[in-house]
Amino acid sequence: MSTQNRDEVREFLTTRRAKVRPEQVDLPAGPNRRVPGLRRTEVAIVAGVSVEYYSRLERGNLAGASESVLNAVASALLLDEAERDHLFDLARTANGSPSRRPRARSRSTTVRPSLQLLLDAVTGGPALIRNGRMDILATNLLARAVHVEAYAAVPERPVNLARFAFLHRESAERFYPDWDVASDIIVAILRVEAGRDPYDRDLQDLIGELSTRSDEFRTKWGDHNVRRHVTGVKRFLHPVVGDLEFLFEGTELPGTPGWHLNVYLAEPGTPTEDAMRLLSSWAATQEELHIPAVRDDPRSATATITPRDAD
Repeated sequence: MSTQNRDEVREFLTTRRAKVRPEQVDLPAGPNRRVPGLRRTEVAIVAGVSVEYYSRLERGNLAGASESVLNAVASALLLDEAERDHLFDLARTANGSPSRRPRARSRSTTVRPSLQLLLDAVTGGPALIRNGRMDILATNLLARAVHVEAYAAVPERPVNLARFAFLHRESAERFYPDWDVASDIIVAILRVEAGRDPYDRDLQDLIGELSTRSDEFRTKWGDHNVRRHVTGVKRFLHPVVGDLEFLFEGTELPGTPGWHLNVYLAEPGTPTEDAMRLLSSWAATQEELHIPAVRDDPRSATATITPRDAD
């Protein structure tokens, strides 16, 4: 068991315990409480384990913890599905058993032709494939057009949405009307991926880079929040067509662990549906389809987006 894993376990359990109030688990609050949330003794009581055993777990030692114990602790801490899965991921790493590791996550950034055809078949809204590191691996025409700000701001390929959100704040805050919510989601997705695949060097390098260069990322990363982001509403502000609001559906591709298909849907009769028709016409006029049109060098973070320029 690595020191990093111990630290991750300790901080995750501590931050989850701080979020639970005694009355939420049918315990009396009592006076003179010195800690936010539950005490260790209270978690142990609700989970049905000894205080000494739970304290060992919270010190970061999940090695040997049974599935029933992990489920009991998850229930005592009121973990949601994503948090429960994250706890089991941390336990799997602590046990270090190759037989218990999940299928290897794909390190490739090359999308097979059939997946590109699938994306191109979606013509009513944006569709893209990303990995757990938030790299955009492939898109249809409308997804490329919607994410024009990210392509213009981020010089690296594939474009990474976490770098865009935290290292190119001016552009990102234009694109995401509620940057704080969007950036919370991005960090929570990265935290899930780090639990699933702690051996991904590219992911660890990305987290290190963002932690070094962004105070906001470092703070949010320290919250240890995790999230499954598979449905909901997405809001963007596009430089050409303005406000966009989509229904969002996402799923992991079973044939390629770690890759996610995301589709954004405009409700019929809404301004976003009209905007998609306009954006489709605009995107079709661009000479280069895999990199959205910008003025000057598309590798420049200060490139200016215009409806008529081709790069």
